[in-house]
Amino acid sequence: MITLRPAADRGHANFGWLDSHHTFSFGSYHDPAHMGVSALRVINDDRVTPGAGFGAHPHRDMEIISYVLEGSIEHKDSMGSHTRLNAGQIQVMSAGTGIVHSEYNPDDSTGLHFLQIWIQPDRRGVEPRYAQQDVPPGEGATLLVSPDGRDGSLSIHQNAFIHLLRPAASGLTRTLHADRTYYVHAVHGTLTVNGVSMSAGDGMTLAAETALTVSAQAGAEALLFDLP
Repeated sequence: MITLRPAADRGHANFGWLDSHHTFSFGSYHDPAHMGVSALRVINDDRVTPGAGFGAHPHRDMEIISYVLEGSIEHKDSMGSHTRLNAGQIQVMSAGTGIVHSEYNPDDSTGLHFLQIWIQPDRRGVEPRYAQQDVPPGEGATLLVSPDGRDGSLSIHQNAFIHLLRPAASGLTRTLHADRTYYVHAVHGTLTVNGVSMSAGDGMTLAAETALTVSAQAGAEALLFDLP
């Protein structure tokens, strides 16, 4: 079964310094029909004006992933991490027993555009940790996040995988497993996923499907969430 979540139907909040679209219920946007998919709880499509950002605030018992699409993030946290995350990089923060962090756009002229993703962990009270790395270039399906850090991916405390899909001209096909739930989020460009057209910001849930077939225009990409 395929369920499309059009970008235009997402929640929206604009605070001036932050323009955010919420795929699932978040903050003041609440929709009982869109509380997440399996362990995937949040996909926020955030744009932050130059010099602005999220001040120090706490999290606990959540796996938080950020994928920078444009600009950069200056990250600071209570573990002592102080890093800069640029376009084409991804970070994972396991909040665990508790962490305080801030995320700012350090540039005084360039806007920041990133995806903020929350995945519920499979256990509570883990030791907080932080990691970041470049997203590898090239076409195909690239594993970004996994439960065990396989193939150079960043690890999280959940039996969930995130792949970056960049279909070649010939398209991309993957086998799906009926006992798993899958979610596709279109990041850039226009794609056709299992015969359904998707544009940036659109989402799609696939349940009890046995295959994923993706074709796309050059430069298009999507995230595939493989979930318990």
